[in-house]
Amino acid sequence: MSPVILTAGSLHHDVIVTAPHLPAPDETVTGSAVRYAFGGKGGNQAVAAARMGAVSHMAGAVGTDAAAGVLLAALDAAGVDRAGVVQVPGASGMSVAIVEAGGSYGAVIVSAANLAFDPAGVVFPPGCFAIVLQNEIPEAANLVLARRARAAGLRVILNAAPVRAGSAALLALCDLVVVNRVEAAALAGSATAPDRAVAALRALGAGAVLVTLGGEGLLGEGFAQPAFAVPVISTHGAGDCFVGALAAEWGRGAALPEAARFAQAAAALHVAALPDARAGVTEAAVRALLARGLA
Repeated sequence: MSPVILTAGSLHHDVIVTAPHLPAPDETVTGSAVRYAFGGKGGNQAVAAARMGAVSHMAGAVGTDAAAGVLLAALDAAGVDRAGVVQVPGASGMSVAIVEAGGSYGAVIVSAANLAFDPAGVVFPPGCFAIVLQNEIPEAANLVLARRARAAGLRVILNAAPVRAGSAALLALCDLVVVNRVEAAALAGSATAPDRAVAALRALGAGAVLVTLGGEGLLGEGFAQPAFAVPVISTHGAGDCFVGALAAEWGRGAALPEAARFAQAAAALHVAALPDARAGVTEAAVRALLARGLA
């Protein structure tokens, strides 16, 4: 079964440089490589869902610059239905990421056209299982979409990243909230352990919560799962791969822990692959890793 997933969110043209370390204030660091890539949490998650076997739809906004054509072509190449992507005057969103030798990274985003995204124009595709949201479009847009999705009987998945002040109203509309440990603590309102953050976010109204812990695995309510042991080339985009894969597998009827395990395997393959080889991180590749049981 191929679940229908709608991702509504950001689209960015990414500039990614490799450097020995992130620069300190007033420091200039000499990098070793640069590449340009399709990005934005919304776009990345829609592409990941498509690669994981979902019928993936994207709703978002791009500008009228040259980057817009690059972004739209990338969605087409990944097999994502982009009927819900509109063009607005001005610049498309972009980000600049610095990847360290060990694979860690820091990034700056400029939202641009993403801030003009109008949720009122979003059409839910027939048979849609879930809408996937992130925090790179305005909170008001997420609220509108979450309310409309719940009224239409869709599940609402929120990847609350990048972290911003929590909205109890939005959390209460979410069937699933996915965060990393920093985002979990910020949303919970204190520097607290991940298990306590899960309980705090549940108390705020979230239907279920997953806290991703990188190489330490993940934590949900009543269960924890280790990470897959793989060599890390770069963690950039791993969280988005996880969310897209999770939505696809959950939409196929897997229980949440099993869907999360599938998503962990997808993220493991993602961080272990060279950026130009990540199109090969597919549902078949993930199931092969799961069959080997390398944890």
